[in-house]
Amino acid sequence: MHGREIDTHVLLDDAAAKFLHLAAARLGWSARSTHRALKVARSIADLAGTHRTQLAHVAEAMQYRRTNGATGLP
Repeated sequence: MHGREIDTHVLLDDAAAKFLHLAAARLGWSARSTHRALKVARSIADLAGTHRTQLAHVAEAMQYRRTNGATGLP
């Protein structure tokens, strides 16, 4: 999936969208990085058997992303 396809198929809850966009801005993520996290979040939601991608799914997906070292973490 690419660009608008992701936005169409992810079915992101409002709270999850706000969280993702705020966190991505604070972390300096590109649109590509944000879309990668969205794809992982959608997979997590699928495994959980939910129709919509929720905040918990986004938060879990964000934990799987490696940091760029700006925070001092690996």
